[in-house]
Amino acid sequence: MFQPGTWHHPRANRLLRLSGCEVAYEFKRGKRRTIGLSVSHEGLTVSAPRWTPLGEVEALLNQKSGWVLEKLQQARERAGELARSRTVWADGAEFEFLGQRVRLQLDPAHGFSQVGAVLEPGAEGGQGTLKLGLARNANEGQIRDAAQAWLMKQAKRVFAERLAVFAPQLGVGYKVLRLSSAGTRWGSASADGTIRLNWRLIHLKMDMIDYVVVHELSHLRHMDHSPQFWDVVASVMPDHIERRQALKRSAVPLGE
Repeated sequence: MFQPGTWHHPRANRLLRLSGCEVAYEFKRGKRRTIGLSVSHEGLTVSAPRWTPLGEVEALLNQKSGWVLEKLQQARERAGELARSRTVWADGAEFEFLGQRVRLQLDPAHGFSQVGAVLEPGAEGGQGTLKLGLARNANEGQIRDAAQAWLMKQAKRVFAERLAVFAPQLGVGYKVLRLSSAGTRWGSASADGTIRLNWRLIHLKMDMIDYVVVHELSHLRHMDHSPQFWDVVASVMPDHIERRQALKRSAVPLGE
């Protein structure tokens, strides 16, 4: 474990001290015109043209040290949030469903009429219980698959309901809804009217789900992120900027 004042990229090949912090970064050269800086959960990556002197690269890093260190800290905090939010699928595990905490409970007797699983709401809006018709000795993979099958079913139902609400307001019609499990995207829209929404959105509060639904439906009017596109989004969702920021802060592990 590296100390808080130290950042070390797993493929680091250069080391520099920025404002008293040791930053080991990945340095790459390629066919580009300018120096590029990018920060991910792995650390700092610097890309530079083949002809750029190292001194010029390090001068830029020193000039941008405040930005670099802030982004590295944010990436570290984000990675910690994702690690803490990752579900260990077992009897008693907890996860978010529509922004509310839900607890898993194995029910070998399958004491409910629904197929596979049933959600029992908590008393007075408290924590709900998702009962799975599985044996006590079910392994993590079986529990995960059963729980996620239920979550995907709920996602398809909720997304379809919200699309039906917002499509008429935006004056668009979509052809088909498909669930996605993309690792980095919450949704997408195709010119043929296909809307894809990441099923893991079902973990989040409805206002964030609605933002993604409106965003993708608006692409059926403008297949870009032009000012005209954002005007369409704002026409039914004036607070879309706040919702977008909340979505970025969400700690749903897309690769769970």
